[in-house]
Amino acid sequence: MTDRVEDLARAFERFPGIGPRQAKRFVYHLLSVSESDRLRLSELVAHLGADVQQCTECMRYWSGTGLVCGYCSDSGPLRDDSILMIVEKDQDLLAVERANAYRGRYFVLGGVLTLSGKGQIRERELVDRVEQRIKNPKPLQEIVLALSATNEGEHTADRIREVLTPLREHVKLSVLGRGLSTGSELEYADAETLSGALQNRKET
Repeated sequence: MTDRVEDLARAFERFPGIGPRQAKRFVYHLLSVSESDRLRLSELVAHLGADVQQCTECMRYWSGTGLVCGYCSDSGPLRDDSILMIVEKDQDLLAVERANAYRGRYFVLGGVLTLSGKGQIRERELVDRVEQRIKNPKPLQEIVLALSATNEGEHTADRIREVLTPLREHVKLSVLGRGLSTGSELEYADAETLSGALQNRKET
């Protein structure tokens, strides 16, 4: 007979940062709530793909209509087309927006590259976006590598520098300055730390 508890726990273990014990807590919590709550959760998961789409510009996931998200379609005077920030994941982009210290454009890599060669990032899409923005009426002038201060983040930044080498004559690359401690992830940085890191960024 199928053990539903074990099956669901193993499914939760596939989530980032979730181990066996925490996965089991999720399962037993779901067993403790009402059937209507479980049904609501299952409906949200089932319709996630239909209600959420990926922005064709920055590649983040968002809920809305049209091909581009609200940040990319923002043509207001406070949005700076000359700066493009590269982040690992959607949560990093949202953390930067909450800090209210940056008003440029974004690109979400979708992950990092590990030292062992695992992982995938949106290399081709990134190069395409940079090439397009260099040719804009308001051309791209700076790319900010806003990656986590981890070994994987540094390794990924090295790869981005490599793939963007042919375009370096048109745009400068910078990295976040002091403020992010070694080993920290951008997603969990507070607004003051992010603001300091952005203000103190340096060319790389």
